[in-house]
Formats: sequence, C-alpha cells, structure tokens
Amino acid sequence: MKKSILFSAILLVLITIGSACAQKPSPPATASATLQNGTLITINYSSPALKGRTIGKDVEPMQGKVWRAGANDATVFEITKDAMVNGKALPAGKYGFFAINNGNDWTLIFNKTWKQWGAFSYKEADDALRVNVSSSTTNTSMERLTYAISSKGNVSLNWGTLQIDFTVK
Repeated sequence: MKKSILFSAILLVLITIGSACAQKPSPPATASATLQNGTLITINYSSPALKGRTIGKDVEPMQGKVWRAGANDATVFEITKDAMVNGKALPAGKYGFFAINNGNDWTLIFNKTWKQWGAFSYKEADDALRVNVSSSTTNTSMERLTYAISSKGNVSLNWGTLQIDFTVK
C-alpha cells in the first residue's frame, strides 16, 4: 500500500515537471502599442516556427485559403478607439484577424467572431473589414511568426522572409 502511494506521488511529480518543462510548439505571444492619439492596439496570437518548412508549401498560409494569421486559436486584433486601417474605417473592438495569401498581394480580414479555433468556423458574412496589401521579403529570416506595432500605427507580420505591413491611424 505504501509503495503504491509513493509510486503514485513520484509519478504525479514527474508528470507535473514534464508538463511545466515542455515548450508549446506554437507558444502564445502578444504585441501591443499605444498610438500617439491614445488608441491601444493589441494582437494576441500563437507563434508557429518554420522548423525547416516552406511557407505556402509545407506550412500555412497556403495560397488562396483563409489563414488564422498565427497558430491554434484565431489571432485576435483589438483596438480601443475607432481607427482607419490602410485608410478604411474599423470600429473599436475585438476581431478575429485572418489573412489570405494571393501571391504578392494579401487580403487582411478583421472578423467580428474573434473567439474561434483556427479558421475552421470562419464566415465571410462576419467580416467587419477587408484590406488588400502587398507583401515584401526581408534579408533576414524569422524562425517564429512575430507581430510588431509602432506608436505611429505601423503593424508588421514577419515570418521566414515574409513581411506584411499595414497601418492603423
């Protein structure tokens, strides 16, 4: 009896330590900035790694398909005041942030349904805004997908050598 209790306790400790030490393949991340006019922008996403894979071939985003712009849950884009995204109006609120790879051009989507797993339940009818942008390539490859936001409202998504920029004013 004592041996089985001791064994169970040791097993529980090992499982707890193993779970705490295991890094998630696509850990959660946040990018945020307060703009000069006081608007707070926050992007919550999971950050996948390339692990030697090629974007659009071995890993999302595949051309022509809606992508969650991260991993796991849909990426969440939140603004505290009404804003203009690349010159188009977006009301204050919380949005699911999706993207469609159209080659060198991308469609960025701000969807009213922000709490969802991936893009599996995505509905175009719930889009609050769509913005078309061009992508560029960088000389430096980013292993993990990252977002950056400046206080001037410049937002960048970087992954591998892919860079997608848009502005929030």
